[in-house]
Order: sequence, then structure tokens, then C-alpha cells
Amino acid sequence: MAARPVSRMLRRVLRSSVRSCSSGAPVTQHHRGEPSQTAAEELSARRHFLREHAAPFSAFLTDSFGRQHSYLRISLTEKCNLRCQYCMPEEGVPLTPKADLLTTEEILTLAQLFVKEGVDKIRLTGGEPLIRPDVVDIVAQLHRLEGLRTIGITTNGINLARLLPQLQKAGLSAINISLDTLVPAKFEFIVRRKGFHKVMEGIHKAIDLGYSPVKVNCVVMRGLNEDELLNFVALTEGLPLDVRFIEYMPFDGNKWNFKKMVSYKEMLDTLRQQWPELEKLPEEESSTAKAFKIPGFRGQFSFITSMSEHFCGTCNRLRITADGNLKVCLFGNSEVSLRDHLRAGASEEELLQIIGAAVGRKKRQHAELLLMLQDSPPAIPSISSQDPFRVQGIRHRVSFSNQMETLWKGCRGPGTPLLAQRWLGSSPPQRHCSSCQDSDTNPKCLSAVSQTPATPSGPLPTSDQLTHVDAEGRAAMVDVGGKPDTERVAVASAVVLLGPVAFKLVQKNQLKKGDALVVAQLAGVQAAKQTSQLIPLCHHVALSHVQVQLELDSTHHAVGIQASCRARGPTGVEMEALTAAAVAALTLTHTGSSPEDS
Repeated sequence: MAARPVSRMLRRVLRSSVRSCSSGAPVTQHHRGEPSQTAAEELSARRHFLREHAAPFSAFLTDSFGRQHSYLRISLTEKCNLRCQYCMPEEGVPLTPKADLLTTEEILTLAQLFVKEGVDKIRLTGGEPLIRPDVVDIVAQLHRLEGLRTIGITTNGINLARLLPQLQKAGLSAINISLDTLVPAKFEFIVRRKGFHKVMEGIHKAIDLGYSPVKVNCVVMRGLNEDELLNFVALTEGLPLDVRFIEYMPFDGNKWNFKKMVSYKEMLDTLRQQWPELEKLPEEESSTAKAFKIPGFRGQFSFITSMSEHFCGTCNRLRITADGNLKVCLFGNSEVSLRDHLRAGASEEELLQIIGAAVGRKKRQHAELLLMLQDSPPAIPSISSQDPFRVQGIRHRVSFSNQMETLWKGCRGPGTPLLAQRWLGSSPPQRHCSSCQDSDTNPKCLSAVSQTPATPSGPLPTSDQLTHVDAEGRAAMVDVGGKPDTERVAVASAVVLLGPVAFKLVQKNQLKKGDALVVAQLAGVQAAKQTSQLIPLCHHVALSHVQVQLELDSTHHAVGIQASCRARGPTGVEMEALTAAAVAALTLTHTGSSPEDS
């Protein structure tokens, strides 16, 4: 609260004592006979001055974990002139009526409010921001805001070459251009439109106008463009580019699954084989990128590791959608309509209270996304496009929804093995664990089903020997030292019956204990990694991938859980998958329990 008056007082003092730019930093006045400073030197001097004279940061933009949000992303439009496969369905998306979108005046009003409170960087996004007719005017108006250091834009580049000279004059200081391939035909396939040469023209126009570095965003997708990593990095040899490789991320419209993702470490290994001398650059504060450079190259390359190594702890970003909703996390569902309050006549102080409350509710990290994929699986040539779990004869054959229905039926009584047999048929070996709470009685049913391979047919041979005891009957760990390392995959499933009241609370995320599904996912992943400490005589397994999924079943007021684990080693990961599913189920049972259902 006290930060605002102090900030304003400091600005008044600065304005009265020295000729300054719009940020309050002094501007060098050149005199005849004196060498003039370069633009880079002046910019560096301004930034140094602002750091030295920074006012206390606004409490409204500081969350409960101490993160100060000085970076605002504003979506200018929902529309886009491309249809990138990882971003938007081919048919497009339903658009918000124009009357519900922020007007230019409302955008500038909100931007001014955020900048007053400490935001010093604004990035304009979309959709595609450069299809908005007044984008140049918006940049010019933002450039006049006192305290705003950086105005950036993220664009697909189609209109960039035509508009960039005007944008630069208006005050645009940073550019990110999306480009996922250097092959024109593949470009057309990915974005479902023509325009590759326009994007390349835009990149070179940005370089010609002195932007450095020009950031090129490349979403890396397995089986589509991961073979172009070397070509992209080769561009940095002679051009001042920062090629930013982005891990493929999930959302409803892109039919995402983990097999398409290439992790940062896998990409880095590929590049290191070609350029073993590559160097890691120091990370900037609040940066989302891990930057590297090859000695002698003019540019650099970076990795945005949203999936494999999150950067939530230093997140300083807020987002305003085209229809005026404030999002404190890109991956969260929580939004607050600033447009509605603005149009209802809310004062500046009231808007700040609303913004501060939303920022204060920001979570420590976007757990829901991280738990979809703890680590990316290794590249395995034998994985087919139809069988994401196929490794050495083990495969996942049916959808999660179908599994859940089968597990639900299987929990009803002693017919479970027969039902599971009909479901699995003569498929390769699978292990499933179903656990559910009977609606009429307290005892839980827990059945583990193991199906034999198709060839040879018939049941697996049995043995009277227990594998985890020695000759004298004492507990002993199995020696796997002589076994070869192979790819191991296991999938375990569970069902938790919550009851109608608790199910509704979980579904709407209204539990006082927090988000039960996210907590259960986190518990499942953590349990898988701690299996050897939880289960006696289990070997420690270095898991390369853990995935825990939860699916709501409104018909039965139940939650289906599926846990999958992957590793390369001499022993299987069945216990890890079972532990993940069981602990996730127990956590959900505890977190989602309601007095009304007890």
C-alpha cells in the first residue's frame, strides 16, 4: 500500500531535478566536441539508473510466495491468420463477440494501472497481434507510459516485414517470432497455411532494423521437427538470433500426448554431439529460458522447459486475455474479469484490490501440468504412432475412459478376473490394479490382474519358490546384477468412489483442503519415486518417466486413476506404478472425503 505514494514522490523528484526520459532516467545531452554515446550505452545507463533508484515494489503485484510480477502479457485479439496444429484446431475456435473484447482505451487504462504499480515490461500477444488494425497506435501509446522499459510482441511473422518499420518508430523494443521449421512444405503442413517466405522476410527485416537478438520460438515435436535442431542452431552462426526451443505443452485443442514431447535434456544431448564445445550462459533473473552459445557464433539458442523443469519459483508474469480476464498463471483455470469491473465504474483503488486478491491466490507452481509429465520418455524407435506405451511387447491398448469403465465393473464382485480376461483377450502382458470403495459397505476391494502373453497361450508357469526369501526362509532382496538393462514400462489403475457430495466438491474444486486432483497427482508421482523406501525389498529404480492421470466419472461419482512408469534397467517398474496408483487413490480418498459422505 505504501509503495505507490513513495513511487510517485520519487518520480516527481526525478522530474524536477533532471531532464529525463519517460522512465525517469536521465537522458544524456551531447555537446559539441564531445563523443556521443551509442544507443546501447544510453540504454545501459538508463537501466542502471532505474535499478539504483527503484521504488519499493507494489504489494498488489506481490504474491504470497514473494514473487514480484513486473511482466504483463496483453492479448490484443483472439483471432489468428494461421492454424498451427499444436495451438488451434483446424476449424478454428469460437470467438468472443466484439462487444465483449477490450477496447483500445480499456487496454491502455489497464496497462497504465499495472505500470504505475511496478510492471516494467509489456508483451503484446494474441491470437496474432499484428492483425489488429490499431496495433501500431497501441504500441505508441504504451511507449508514453512512465516507467515502462520494454515493449515486446510475439508474432507469427506473416505481417511483420510490412509493419515493423512503423512499430519500431512507435517504440517496439523486442520481438519474438514463431517458426517451427525451416522447410517450406513442412511449414505449410504445421500451420495449415502458406507464408514461410513472409516469416523469413520478417526475421531478416528485424535484423536489418537493428533488433538484437531477434528471438525465434520453435515448438519441438517428436516425429515432426526434432530432426531440424541442428539446422536451427546453425542459423546462429552468422545471425544475431536467439533460437528458443520450446517443449511441446498440452491443452485441450491440440490432442496432446507425451510421446510428442522432446525434453530439453534430449535436445541438448543432440546438440552437444554436434557441438561439444557449447557453453551455458548465465541465467537472467526471472528468465524462462536456459541459454547456450557456441563459441564463435554470433547468436545463441535457448530452451523453454515448461514441462520437464518448471520455472514457477521465479515467475513474474501476469496475463490479460483479449476479453479482459486476468490470469495469474498460464496453465491455471482461474480468471478474474477486469473488463466487467472496469465497465461497472470501479475506481483505480478497487481495481487494485481485485488484482491484488487474484495475485495473492497464485499457487506455488502449476502442479496440474507438471504432473502430466514428470520427465519426458526417451526416444524409442519401436514406439508406434498408435501405441504410445509399446515397449518390448508391453502395450496400452485401450483408452483411459474404457479402462475406467472396465475397472468400475470389475470392482463389483468376484467376476473381476473373468471380465479382465475378456477385456484383455489375448493381448500382450499387462498389469492392472483396481481399487474401489463399495457403496454399501466399508471394506475395499483390491484386485491385481496379470494377463499372460498371446504366445505361448495359456497361463504362465507357476512356482512353489518365493523369490524374496533365502534358503532358510528369511527375507532377501533378489540379485538383479546379472540381468541385462532393458526398457521397462508398467501401467496400474485404480478407481475411487467418492459419493455425490464429495464428487461435486472435487469436480468444482471447492474443497477447503485444496485441489484434491492435483494433490493426488503429486502424491502419486512422489510415491513412485520413493517406492524402494516404502516397499521392503524393492530395488531402487531410476525412473525416466512417471505419469499420473485422474479422470472424473460423473455417472458413478468416481475418479479413475492411471499411473504409468518407465525406466531402463535390469528390473521391472510394476511396483512403482502400483505404488503411484495406490497412493494417489489414498490421497484422493483423504483429501476428497466429506463429512456428509462419511
